[in-house]
Amino acid sequence: MTSENLSQAYSVYPDLPLTVTETGPADGRPVLVLHGGGGPFTVAGLAQHLAGNGARVLTPVHPGWDGNPRPDWLTGVDDLALAYLHLLQDLNLKDVLVIGSSMGGWIAAEMAVRDVEQERVSGVVLINSAGVYVEGEPIADFFALDPRAAAELSWHDPDRFYVDPATVPAEQLAVRQGNMATMRILAGEPNMHDPKLLRRLGRVRQPALLVWGESDGLFTPAYGATYASAFGDGRFELVPKAGHLPQLEQPEVTFRLIDEHLDRTA
Repeated sequence: MTSENLSQAYSVYPDLPLTVTETGPADGRPVLVLHGGGGPFTVAGLAQHLAGNGARVLTPVHPGWDGNPRPDWLTGVDDLALAYLHLLQDLNLKDVLVIGSSMGGWIAAEMAVRDVEQERVSGVVLINSAGVYVEGEPIADFFALDPRAAAELSWHDPDRFYVDPATVPAEQLAVRQGNMATMRILAGEPNMHDPKLLRRLGRVRQPALLVWGESDGLFTPAYGATYASAFGDGRFELVPKAGHLPQLEQPEVTFRLIDEHLDRTA
């Protein structure tokens, strides 16, 4: 049986409802797709692709994004990682491939670190992921960038994807500003990383694929390669002519790499 964009709220804690969209056949391989700071639309095409190939895809909206409530105690990426592990537990899902873009990749890595018995997560895909500190590869301070500078660092072809904030309707602009405020709370201090995460990744036994746009100026390919090498079973794949969101700039290549990893980790 196939569900089409079935959106549902799950309460993993009494004060934390998670809005999750589920697509694909109910008996398909479960895949959890986690968006980054840009919001759910940045992974919508990927979720649709996976569902079309027979996966049962769950795409949550992080608390604090797009008007979804965020309790005051939820102040870090570790809180999100535990919440999503509890969601998988509540749904009794196993053999889950967790895919995360940018901050979503950081959440995926934290989930794998905590799922030490591989009870729920059987593999991860990190797409131009935040989350670790790599000496000599500083993370750009995204919160200090103006929109044009952010686009120059984020895209291989910034002219194609840059949107002038002056042309965005006030309601949409308010949502974007709210999303950014939430990301600052969760990931702003220290800037977009957990100083302890890199050394913990060697204990992760689930296969990890790190997909990286070669033109990312926020998190460089060298940063990504070091990130991948820290995993117990990590593989790094560079995507040409793509920046921080290769699933949008080069979807065909990105989807193929993820499909292969989906098969590898089944």
